[in-house]
Amino acid sequence: MSLIRRYPSDTYSGDGEASAWVRRADEPPEITYRNGGTCEYLARGERTEGRFGLYRWTFGDTETGPDPHFHRALSEQFYVLSGQVRLFDGREWVTATSGDFLYVPEGGVHGFRGSDHASMLLMFAPGAPREDYFETLARGEEMTEEQRAEFMVRHDTYWV
Repeated sequence: MSLIRRYPSDTYSGDGEASAWVRRADEPPEITYRNGGTCEYLARGERTEGRFGLYRWTFGDTETGPDPHFHRALSEQFYVLSGQVRLFDGREWVTATSGDFLYVPEGGVHGFRGSDHASMLLMFAPGAPREDYFETLARGEEMTEEQRAEFMVRHDTYWV
C-alpha cells in the first residue's frame, strides 16, 4: 500500500493577485559583523506570515560560527552557495561546498563554521524573529551569564 501525500489545506481563496515582492541582489546587507561577515534578510518571518525565514550568510576572513546547539521550535536548513562551510550534523563536522545541503529538524544538534567569504543560505521554519538574535550578537552587547542564558532561551537556542 502506497502512502498518498496530500497538499495542505488552501490558505487563499481568491482569483489571484499581485502580492509577490523582490529583494534585489544589489541591496546592502542588513548586518555587517566586525570580521567582515554579513547577513542579508532575504525573507523575514513577518513577510512570509511566519512560514519561514531565509537569510544569505557570508562569512568574513576569519573562521566564525556557533558551537553545537539545537532548537526546540525551529527546523534549520543550510545550503552552501560558495566556498567551504564546516557543518556539524549532530555526529561529526563535515566540510560542505557549493550545492551541499543540510536539513536539521527540531531538536537536531548542529553547528556551522566558515571563513574566507564563503556564503550560504540559512533558513528557519517556521519563520521566527531571528533578526534580533543576529543583530544583538553583531553589536557585541555585554551580557552577564544570566542575561546571556535568558537571551538564548528567548531565541530558542540550547547549547550542548
